[in-house]
Amino acid sequence: MKKFTKMHGLGNDYVYIDAIHQKIENESSLAQFVSKRHFGIGSDGLILICESKIADFKMRMFNSDGSEAEMCGNGIRCVGKFVYDKGLTSKTEVTIETLAGIKSLQLNVKKGKVETVRVDMGEPILEAEKIPVLSGETPVKSLKLRALDKDFIFTCVSMGNPHAITIVHDVKNFDVEKYGKILEVDKAFPNKTNVEFIEIEDENNIKMRVWERGAGETLACGTGACATAVACNLNEKTNREVNVKLLGGNLKIEWNKNDNHVYMTGPAVTVFEGVLED
Repeated sequence: MKKFTKMHGLGNDYVYIDAIHQKIENESSLAQFVSKRHFGIGSDGLILICESKIADFKMRMFNSDGSEAEMCGNGIRCVGKFVYDKGLTSKTEVTIETLAGIKSLQLNVKKGKVETVRVDMGEPILEAEKIPVLSGETPVKSLKLRALDKDFIFTCVSMGNPHAITIVHDVKNFDVEKYGKILEVDKAFPNKTNVEFIEIEDENNIKMRVWERGAGETLACGTGACATAVACNLNEKTNREVNVKLLGGNLKIEWNKNDNHVYMTGPAVTVFEGVLED
């Protein structure tokens, strides 16, 4: 039997398992099973908390289709809450190893539990070949793609995983699934991409919906919110500190001018605990 915790960051929900004290095998198949909302636990994927030789902990993240991803901004906030609330650490500043590098977390604790987490997401990657995206531009700010009956102009940014951001009219009623599933696998993106459809309210506020690579539309995407904030500032549409409004709630994103790092602040919530039978 394996103990698990269901957690979410702005509705971006994952099943979290302590893989330090429990042996986990067939991670990809397990992720597919737990993610099923009618036959499993129900989630956007699986996140394992593991030992690390170079940081306080290591995070492994699997999408609902079983593919392993580099990073998840909402997921890593919940990892911070998991390790503190469960007594795996007493520190309020922790480092987490990910496939996108080591991330530093500042845990905001109230009444002995983590309520919000500020994550140093590192520097945005703007070089086309490193995102990766097939483009002669750097930064990539005018990638033109067509999906079905519609033309899009994308700004592309990597936060350790690839993102393509485009402005649309009336994002609330935009058909994210119709276009997202086509754009995700466009030949311009060698490793596929996450697609952010955004509407800019003003220089401090952005509305965003996201089609996540390997998962479909989710209620929130932390790395996507960071990439969106960078993209909008690159195009001189917003300030360097913005409020990104997602279906699941809001994230505060700051692209710091001094160190070029992107900082994300948002909540982390435990939903319930349970046991998976072998």
